Amino acid sequence: MTQKDQDVERDDPPQVEPFALRDCSLMSLPTGIRVQNLRELREKLLVVDRSAIYHHFWGRLLQPHFVEPEYNNDFASWAWRALHEKALAERLSMVNPARMKDIEDLRQELVEIIEDRLDESELVPWARADQGFHFIRSQVVVLDTGIRVERPEELAEIVPRLPRESIFYHFIDARRRTPDQVDDFSAWLSGYGEKYEDLRARLFSIDPFFATLEDLRTILTRIFQEYFGGQAP
Repeated sequence: MTQKDQDVERDDPPQVEPFALRDCSLMSLPTGIRVQNLRELREKLLVVDRSAIYHHFWGRLLQPHFVEPEYNNDFASWAWRALHEKALAERLSMVNPARMKDIEDLRQELVEIIEDRLDESELVPWARADQGFHFIRSQVVVLDTGIRVERPEELAEIVPRLPRESIFYHFIDARRRTPDQVDDFSAWLSGYGEKYEDLRARLFSIDPFFATLEDLRTILTRIFQEYFGGQAP
């Protein structure tokens, strides 16, 4: 191979499959598990299916009539609303699943917080009979939109038009599916080698838990448009 051929080979872009845009819906399924007090919550958290813990942190984002509550996960909301445990609710609300390695780490963090609270008092906080906590699990139903992104620059034009469900699937749910626990955009861009490392770093810096899906879409739009100069591909 001549030097010219080697130079051309180095300049050739990597062969990366187009990015397949997906849509999704979240099916909420009852587990049949209900708890009435804080000790029961701890016991059931140790054994409940991982998808239930996922649901009670992330599922509310896709609820059609969801209004942003004071507390950002169902465990914290129940601790305040049913158990009247404000300090516990605040501690649970500080748990950020996006910063956990996996659901098992998240499970352990919840259990430790609850155990600490149980150790602090001889009385076990109880909820009224009609205010028990019902564990719900989630199942993600994925739909192919048929849309394919051929080049990274196209993201600046496409992302602003994505529905909330696509943002959820590609930027939040992806962290359960990708080997490096990153969003789908970052995983796809990694196929281009180091070319988009700066862009991937910007995406990694986003904390998806303390934002609505509309907020995330706005943030992603700004990042892609700033990176690619705000020009349509």
